[in-house]
Amino acid sequence: MQSSRSRGGCPGGGKSSPEYVETDPSGRYGRFKEVLGKGAMKTVYKAFDEATGMEVAWNQVKLNDVFHSPVELQRLYSEVHLLRDLDHPSIMKFHSSWANPDRRTFNFISELFTSGTLREYRKKYPRVSIGAVKNWARQILEGLAYLHSHDPPVIHRDLKCDNIFVNGHLGQIKIGDLGLAAILNNSKHAHSVIGTFPTTSSLSTLALLGS
Repeated sequence: MQSSRSRGGCPGGGKSSPEYVETDPSGRYGRFKEVLGKGAMKTVYKAFDEATGMEVAWNQVKLNDVFHSPVELQRLYSEVHLLRDLDHPSIMKFHSSWANPDRRTFNFISELFTSGTLREYRKKYPRVSIGAVKNWARQILEGLAYLHSHDPPVIHRDLKCDNIFVNGHLGQIKIGDLGLAAILNNSKHAHSVIGTFPTTSSLSTLALLGS
């Protein structure tokens, strides 16, 4: 959905802000051109939440790409399905999702991290005290404890520095990328979220993620 709205600058003649490339169906979230990250399955853009006045991450998936790969489609479903149900300071926060039939994209809004992944952050700042590392480890362990004590319990299964995100100005660490996560059933056996998604290539099915 194209947005024709332009955001004005600060009162008094300050610089005008960039125009949105597109907005979500409600008009609450506006996406900019700036790319924050790109993977095999999705591209992450900087966006703005007009309701809270906060910058957010706009995750966009080209449906033509994932529909040719059932595994990637199911990973997408896994990530959105789990993020929508989780709520913890050490877990990436999920805000909204929807499908755009005209652009043939699936989009979801998540928390924006100012400093990228933990791997990128460590490369940028190699000299870190043991105290700082312990603080990071504590936050990661608290996030894992929350996942494992969730009802039903969740196992991440792909925990690494590339899937841990940083807000460097706050010293804040959060776990993300739950595309390979598994749920423990009553028998304590890991049941992957992958495989629970209906095997279909219809756009209307993927739109269920946004409902």
